[in-house]
Amino acid sequence: MIYFITGGERSGKSSYAENIAKELSANPMYVATARKWDTDFQKRIDRHQKDRDERWTNIEKEKFLSEIDFSGKVAVIDCVTLWLTNFFVDTKNDVELCLEQAKAEFDAIAFHENSTIIIISNEIGMGLHADTAVGRKFTELQGWMNQYLANKANKVILMVSGIPVMIKG
Repeated sequence: MIYFITGGERSGKSSYAENIAKELSANPMYVATARKWDTDFQKRIDRHQKDRDERWTNIEKEKFLSEIDFSGKVAVIDCVTLWLTNFFVDTKNDVELCLEQAKAEFDAIAFHENSTIIIISNEIGMGLHADTAVGRKFTELQGWMNQYLANKANKVILMVSGIPVMIKG
């Protein structure tokens, strides 16, 4: 089962995903894709880890999700935007290569035996138009990956002001 939860910044995506995971498992897994760019980002990571209690297994994995065994587990992957950023930076902003690599990683984990994957993403294309060419390239990358994930997902939920709106499933 694949849940794809998307929405704007601070729309309630993570809380909603975590609640689903806790309903489905006594010991869910949390996969954080954030790269530790600086001390401020490390503080954000530390705060998020403290928000989750001892029931959670926390895994930090910047890119290669296929290295994780999801079989028989309920896992929240947070988030696609940060995950894609890691590919984008490492490929020197090559959108096609990023998309190819990210799709391959997702496909490698999507249908593990008896697993439930709850993947969180951002709808960055619904906001302001990016000021820079690289920003516009990333917005396109995010939009294409979101479309791919939504197509593969069993359930797609758009979070709007803390309210889940079922899009698919």
